[in-house]
Amino acid sequence: MAKRGGFAGGMPGGMNNLMKQAQRMQRQMEEQQKEMEEAIFTATSGGGVVEISVSGKKEVKSLKIDPEAVDPEDVETLEDLIVAAINEAFAKVDAAQSEMMGKMTGGLGGLGGLGGGLF
Repeated sequence: MAKRGGFAGGMPGGMNNLMKQAQRMQRQMEEQQKEMEEAIFTATSGGGVVEISVSGKKEVKSLKIDPEAVDPEDVETLEDLIVAAINEAFAKVDAAQSEMMGKMTGGLGGLGGLGGGLF
């Protein structure tokens, strides 16, 4: 009698559904991660005199510098503008990744907070 009242009753079907949901979620995460890696994020600094584009993998794809920003006697300012643009672009990547993870883990109900710190 103990065998009928325990896991053997209806659990296997529920477990199969849970596994299917987990596999579907994993595929969705992989697809979204690939999209994220291929996305391009652009940021500027110095009022647009420096523009940088990075991929979702945080690889620099392009860097544009307005010739007016090039002052041989003030290289430090140009360096600061480049660093600021890179940091802003990376922040955009991080925000997009956080948003993606929030959407994915939001469907877990009470477990939604578990995935937040993983990526």
